[in-house]
Amino acid sequence: MTGPLRRIRALPLRSRLALLVATAVAVAVAAVAAACWFVTRAQLEHQADATLRNSNIDERYLTNLYNYCLGNAQIQPSPYSGLTVQLIDAQGTVCLAPDSSKLPVTEADLAVVNREGSGALHTETDADGVTMRVFTYRVTVFGSGLPRTDLGVSVARPLSETGKPLSTLAWVLLLVSGIGVIGAGAAGLWVARSGLRPVDELTEAVEHVARTEDLTVRIPVEGEDEIARLSESFNSMAASLATSRDRQAQLIADAGHELRTPLTSLRTNVELLARSDETGRAIPPDDRKALMSSVKAQMTELASLIGDLQELARPDAAQPGPLQVVALHDITRTALERARLRGPELTITAELAPWYVRAEPAALERAVVNVLDNAVKFSPQRGTIDVVLHRGELTVRDRGPGIPADELPHVFERFWRSPSARQLPGSGLGLSIVARTVQQAGGEIALLPATGGGTEAVIRLPGAPQPPPDAPRT
Repeated sequence: MTGPLRRIRALPLRSRLALLVATAVAVAVAAVAAACWFVTRAQLEHQADATLRNSNIDERYLTNLYNYCLGNAQIQPSPYSGLTVQLIDAQGTVCLAPDSSKLPVTEADLAVVNREGSGALHTETDADGVTMRVFTYRVTVFGSGLPRTDLGVSVARPLSETGKPLSTLAWVLLLVSGIGVIGAGAAGLWVARSGLRPVDELTEAVEHVARTEDLTVRIPVEGEDEIARLSESFNSMAASLATSRDRQAQLIADAGHELRTPLTSLRTNVELLARSDETGRAIPPDDRKALMSSVKAQMTELASLIGDLQELARPDAAQPGPLQVVALHDITRTALERARLRGPELTITAELAPWYVRAEPAALERAVVNVLDNAVKFSPQRGTIDVVLHRGELTVRDRGPGIPADELPHVFERFWRSPSARQLPGSGLGLSIVARTVQQAGGEIALLPATGGGTEAVIRLPGAPQPPPDAPRT
């Protein structure tokens, strides 16, 4: 059994479907044909038995036959064509017409003669080897000069009268079944080819993409069945892959563009220092100090840019680390300390109500630091920054120049920087990282124009159950 199953599994899918359809139809047709044959046989046998029971052999003929067997009369040709008629007395002696073949006498026949039964129906083989269906009943006759006598009358018909029609019916059913199975196999193959045509198109499309890396291929979607859903899924997957590849190419291009500026400046400064050492012409101390400060700043900017790129290189669906229940007010307080160090001349006010969230602590702290860094960067000298945390909504408001309305839709795009910020340090990745971290924590972020000038950054994060008092604080 394992061998045939293995060979069937090795067949193409359409061949297996056609074979399955043909097999199912063959089983159904065979069951219907068998049921039809058995029902017909039962009906024919019932009809033949009823005909035997209602044969109504004339008593005068039976009396004449009985007298013939006694040697007291001449027998006339039987008026019952196709029937075998014989008489049986109580001792089992048979009286038979000359043109008939003798039937064996059974105990059931003798029981009928002896008034122990009203009739007996059975199948026997006559002296000529013909299988006969026999019905025996009792009759009273008067022989010449003899008293009234009880005899059994056996009436028989050959079973071939029903066997031949049944044989013919069997051959007809077999022929019709064969034609039906062949037709079902052909129809199954046609249905399989038609139904699997979209699968063939999908296979060709996948092979084309694998061979050419062309993600613009789309499969026509027809109908609303499973094949149509599969085609839609493939088209969506191809579109997503194309978008991902375009974003990857754009990320590489933008990263190269952003890296070029600090690398070019760093190379220029290093070349000036190297030329000074090679030529022996010393650079004035103040200029050398400025060059070294520039090199240090460019190295810091380059390291920050590479860190941001590594953060963005992670898949969007991947979490940067295990989520924990952390105190957003504590993380904000720590970020405020760093912000005050970067803007010592600024006034930063804070109102932080306790709020616990489920997030990755390091990533969330970096996101809050980035928001505060933006506020420090764009705040005027001796400006004020207001930080408020209330019921999961963290608001950071500065008094800077603000963001034009036409630039607000782009602030969370990678490497995007407003024209007014291109002269300031930064890579344009900070807000995109903030947005990604907040979304991974199940929250949302928005930048809005503040009333009276400046920008207001709003971060909303869903709350989490407060950890027990003895749990370590993050």
